[in-house]
Amino acid sequence: MRGQNDLQYRKIVNHILNNEEFLKIKKIEHHGITRYDHSLKVSYYSYKIAKALRLDYEQVARGGLLHDFFLSPEDRTKKDRFVSVFTHPKQAVDTAKETFKLTAKEEDMIRTHMFPINLAVPKYLESWVVSLVDKAVAANEFSVKCGFRLRFAYKYAYNFLALLMIGFIK
Repeated sequence: MRGQNDLQYRKIVNHILNNEEFLKIKKIEHHGITRYDHSLKVSYYSYKIAKALRLDYEQVARGGLLHDFFLSPEDRTKKDRFVSVFTHPKQAVDTAKETFKLTAKEEDMIRTHMFPINLAVPKYLESWVVSLVDKAVAANEFSVKCGFRLRFAYKYAYNFLALLMIGFIK
């Protein structure tokens, strides 16, 4: 598990990782893995980047973990999956708010993580980090799922994110 040995990270997100409702996403396929594993990767990598950039890494860890926290049936049609690309950020915000107390920044991270596909523009640097890391992680997951054809997309997304973060540090 990503961040398993990072005690500071675990302390921040343990209440989410041990929540019965949140654990239901372990059974939902997402980019060739589970939605739980995807969310954990996004959360931990975002946390590490936010920490390096001296941003609010605690909120980033929580917001990143909850960015895809919504339940969906396994037998969704292709049309339902396509529509979900546009609707799931609102579903995730609603589900997270029902289950956890969110800050305005965490809510923004969840609501805007699909920018620019969704037109909700991130308000905070922390939200940008989660959104960009989500794209890089998803590109990697798709490249593994689909094989070599998407390796280029992953490398492009990774290099773009790295260059962007270097620009933020200076």
